[in-house]
Amino acid sequence: MSITESYPPAFRRVINDGAPSGTAEIESVLVQDKDIDIPVIDFECLDKDILTEACREWGIFRLKNHGVPLPLMSQLQEISESLLSLPFENKQKLFAAVNSPMSYFWGTPALNRSGDALKRGAQASNVSMVEGFNVPLSKLPASTSCDDDAQHSELESFSMSGAVDCTDDEKQCDIVSRAWGLIDEMFTFSVLIEEYGRHITRIAVSLFEAIAQTLNLELSSHQRSGYLLESTGLIRVYRYPPSDKTAGEALGMEVHTDSSVISILKEDETGGLEIMKDEEWFRVKPVADTLIVNLGDMMQAISDNEYKSVEHRVKKKDMTTKRHSVCYFVFPQRDYVIKSSNYKPFTYSEFEAQVQADVQSLGTKIGLLRFTPESPLFL
Repeated sequence: MSITESYPPAFRRVINDGAPSGTAEIESVLVQDKDIDIPVIDFECLDKDILTEACREWGIFRLKNHGVPLPLMSQLQEISESLLSLPFENKQKLFAAVNSPMSYFWGTPALNRSGDALKRGAQASNVSMVEGFNVPLSKLPASTSCDDDAQHSELESFSMSGAVDCTDDEKQCDIVSRAWGLIDEMFTFSVLIEEYGRHITRIAVSLFEAIAQTLNLELSSHQRSGYLLESTGLIRVYRYPPSDKTAGEALGMEVHTDSSVISILKEDETGGLEIMKDEEWFRVKPVADTLIVNLGDMMQAISDNEYKSVEHRVKKKDMTTKRHSVCYFVFPQRDYVIKSSNYKPFTYSEFEAQVQADVQSLGTKIGLLRFTPESPLFL
């Protein structure tokens, strides 16, 4: 199987010869050559003054000494890259075959609660050059067993259709062996990402509590879980394809802010993350063995606009290489009312519904602006 066949059809011509697919318009952007050093927070000895400045002036910072085992991060990247290298047609059915809550998406990072891509409005003609897996962490423990006969039969059919590169003359026992190999790989992926999720959740909770202290928020346990509920945590594994040098600059992910309270990113050495700072775009260079933390819309609302949800996008400088990243997002309790002098009282459930309505009707997210006192809601 050609590696190109592992990507969605809309990506393939861009990868091969730089020409956009006839079914998709690839959004081009200008080359940005400015690098920027974002604030660095040492997780082992949190400096509240540095944390406050990072949240107020940047909305993003680099986290070192985070305590996530480096072998775990390496293994997770390796196995997720392997699964993402399966043929596109099979990735679309992969998790359904084993009744997994995980899902595959491509062309847009805008997903519904089930992890399926939202149908965007007519104004959204561009395709984001990204694909990945959506992993709702709270649903993983019940999905780590893959020994059902029906599941095995379905994956065995993947073997015969090329998902594990079987040839016509291989014996049935080889096909079965390869099918079980894929089952083992998926099981290992579930175990690794669940373990990674435990580490990242611990970090997110600790960071939120520290940030709340910088805001002088004295939160009860009920209020803390209202603002940040661990069971809402999810992980998305992203792959951004390479492309022919003649394709120019293409966005892997369009300009946006995260809807989360906190997002925590682990990226490979390829880089590509860009942030808006003082009305200019800057490239955030990757630094080995660190994580990138950015504040989302919910933290901006919780802080009453004292802290900012950073605008960012993904655009690879080196178009000839693929990019791999893993991002954790965590949200408030769905029915917990967030009150702020800058916004109408709202729950995250209402916010999410409004974002999805905007994406489906307008093709883009409006976000917190929909909840300012002068902004009428149309839901």
